[in-house]
Amino acid sequence: MPDIGSTANPLRVAIIGAGPAGFYTISNFLKYKELTVEMDLYDRLPTPYGLVRAGVAPDHQKDKSVTRAYAKSAEQPNVRFYGNVEYGKHLQLADLQAHYHQVIFTNGAPTDRDLGIPGEDLQGSHSATDFVAWYNGHPDFADHQFDLSQESVAIVGVGNVAMDVARILCKSYAELAETDIADHALAALKNSQVKRVYLLGRRGPAQAAFTPPEIKEMGELAEAEVTVPVEEAQVDAISQQYLDANPDKNVEKNIGFITDYSRRVITGKDKLLTLRFLVSPIEIIGEAGHVAALKLAKNAITATADGAIRPSATGEEEILEAGLVFRSVGYQGIPVSNVPFDAKKGTIRNIEGRVVDESGEAVTGLYTAGWIKRGPSGVIGTNKHDGDAASRQIQEDCTDGGKAGRAGLEELLANKSVRWVDYSDWQKIDEAEKSAAAEGAPRRKLTRIPEMLAVLDG
Repeated sequence: MPDIGSTANPLRVAIIGAGPAGFYTISNFLKYKELTVEMDLYDRLPTPYGLVRAGVAPDHQKDKSVTRAYAKSAEQPNVRFYGNVEYGKHLQLADLQAHYHQVIFTNGAPTDRDLGIPGEDLQGSHSATDFVAWYNGHPDFADHQFDLSQESVAIVGVGNVAMDVARILCKSYAELAETDIADHALAALKNSQVKRVYLLGRRGPAQAAFTPPEIKEMGELAEAEVTVPVEEAQVDAISQQYLDANPDKNVEKNIGFITDYSRRVITGKDKLLTLRFLVSPIEIIGEAGHVAALKLAKNAITATADGAIRPSATGEEEILEAGLVFRSVGYQGIPVSNVPFDAKKGTIRNIEGRVVDESGEAVTGLYTAGWIKRGPSGVIGTNKHDGDAASRQIQEDCTDGGKAGRAGLEELLANKSVRWVDYSDWQKIDEAEKSAAAEGAPRRKLTRIPEMLAVLDG
């Protein structure tokens, strides 16, 4: 039999998850001109691009421009997209292993971590991930309800996702109407009664996880202003000492914006966004089964014996009134059918991308990349390194014989009456969304799978 990777015997790779990590795996494979490889990209939704479509904020269109590069990869003759095909339901691991030399899981981390405090299950307490997916038009969340009749909202966390949630809640209807926010979310936010939004960070300004562009943007909203309590905007001595020894331009910029906001005079715009630092929620308080307030513990920054900076409770507490709470303290992966999983880390069990069993032995032909490999860290471009590593590992490890690849899989899917969506089908859905857009908006998203398939049926 001809060598794997030759024209007569292509290396056949299945990629599960059509988000950034999946597309970067493809683009890195395409660099190896001497290798003949067929790559098939599977996703349970009819739409590709993962969190770029369903996670990136609708008012951050520039961040979505990366899909142009993904499109170039998808349009290569040796690449196929199979949307509306769900791993674990339509395809099992054994199916993929029978038809492909290698399988790589790039299916992300779709859930939020819990706070682990009393009252977290009250009505009005939500995952920020759910809210983000709702306003971005993810089909799984199109029918979710969020009680925007509440005047006060608390968001636990000060990362970029928390900032996105706060900004969407604070933006005016006119600002949101120029984005690709889902119609159902735009309508609900138009009638929102939210007046006060609180962002809660357990550490100080020097440890805030948001980036300078995100915090800068908060001070530029048309109908909302931002403030920070003066005492919480100050950098503590321990953090300042660390920064003096380890300068960081982004941290310095963040502190500059925070300091500026703490000095601003409140002018009385419709909405007020308050950034809080050195506070940790220890209980969500309810009334009649609904969120009514948060009990917060006040913290101080301390240094451990090994030099790590940590928040420690001072013993002082306060009550913050809020009728709606979003937790945004990190994404988390969920187990993947028949693939070794590390429940503690929330990732597929792996060593540098090679899937391993509990004993640490590599599972032949299985790989992972992106958040489901390393946890929810970095930004979209961080996945490039994972994609490069995965493509190199797969080539190094390839020792099996011939596989049927996509021809066999298409027959299997057809026998199961699975309606898959290829990339040309997605382009029709994409064009339908763009054509239906309101004036000034980039697209009008289809938010239900039957609506998307109806476009393909004419």
